[in-house]
Amino acid sequence: MTGSMRYGPQDLQGPRRGQPRQLPRVTAELGLVVEDVAAEFCGAVVGWEKDAVALEDRHGRRRLFPFGPAPFLLEGQPVMLVRPSQSGQPAAPARTASGSIAAPRSRAKIARESRIYVEGRHDAELVERVWGDDLRDVGVVVEYLGGIDDLPAIVAEFEPRPGRRLGVLVDHLVVGSKETMIARKISSPDVLVVGHPFIDVWAAVKPARLGIDRWPDVPRGTPWKEGVLAALGWPAGTAAAWQRILRSVSSFADLEPAFLGRVEELIDFVTVPATTG
Repeated sequence: MTGSMRYGPQDLQGPRRGQPRQLPRVTAELGLVVEDVAAEFCGAVVGWEKDAVALEDRHGRRRLFPFGPAPFLLEGQPVMLVRPSQSGQPAAPARTASGSIAAPRSRAKIARESRIYVEGRHDAELVERVWGDDLRDVGVVVEYLGGIDDLPAIVAEFEPRPGRRLGVLVDHLVVGSKETMIARKISSPDVLVVGHPFIDVWAAVKPARLGIDRWPDVPRGTPWKEGVLAALGWPAGTAAAWQRILRSVSSFADLEPAFLGRVEELIDFVTVPATTG
């Protein structure tokens, strides 16, 4: 997806002798994703102290790194991070909740013919929470299906073709699952079906964001969401529980990589320009 981060130590080449390298100064804005190459740690800025910036990686681990001349990598390029209150330089580019560079404000775009389908309302709301700005910028609409039992018929009705691609995000796409067997029935170069391993999209949110160590195991035969509420001692009612979960998400850093990667993959797929000839 446009604006996704790729890092590499090959970009940290030292300056030639007699040519001191002036690193760009970048404000350590919350949500900015950088990499400390020396410590092999990549994460989003979640705060700062007097002389250090706090980064959090995709596993929820946090570490402090000192401000100063030691470079960080930002989108593969070495930069010097500075505290927001101490920087006289222009602020770093604004970021969306997905970590992408925010596009300039513009008029509403006409939606593409291509679409992304997700299983349920909660999936759609979570995708909107993190990727909504990006999707509006590229003109991609996300729709929810209420389940994928009729996926082959849904795909046939959509009539995919070049320039009218369909991406489908499936819950619990693991070996032997019902979802996997359904997904295997789809065969079209203009349809991409991907999935995450979680029984429900709730579990795509890092448990630490909700003050729990892990999502509980639910006995076979017990509805998963209701089992989670009982195990955690939360009030009954999945709607209220979901709003509590959704409020805990403010950026991509709050989601599991297995979910993040699949959504990014679908956005890439449906935004590929149609070819002619």
